Amino acid sequence: MASDGFVAVLVIHLHFPDAGSLKGKRKELSSIKAQLRGRLGAAVAETGHQDLWQRATLTAALTGGSLGVLDAAVDELERWVLARCPDGARVERLVASVQDLWGAGVGGS
Repeated sequence: MASDGFVAVLVIHLHFPDAGSLKGKRKELSSIKAQLRGRLGAAVAETGHQDLWQRATLTAALTGGSLGVLDAAVDELERWVLARCPDGARVERLVASVQDLWGAGVGGS
């Protein structure tokens, strides 16, 4: 069982005060998700508020071989989200080592 490797899970709460419809929100959200994937290397999914036109919740994940590198990537992602959505964004983060997750009974073989 390897003890190296880290994972960050981010819950991203977004507010779109200027969105006048679900279609408008979807357009903006699609662009944000594409940037998180392509530019910042995150796995991302919409996980909440799909039926509301001014709010969205995304869950994103990043991995890294060292805590320092992962923390820097998470900080960059958070800065990007806050700059992209200055009218309403909040990012919650959880960072754990693979060993921590195995100790918690998650995964492993």
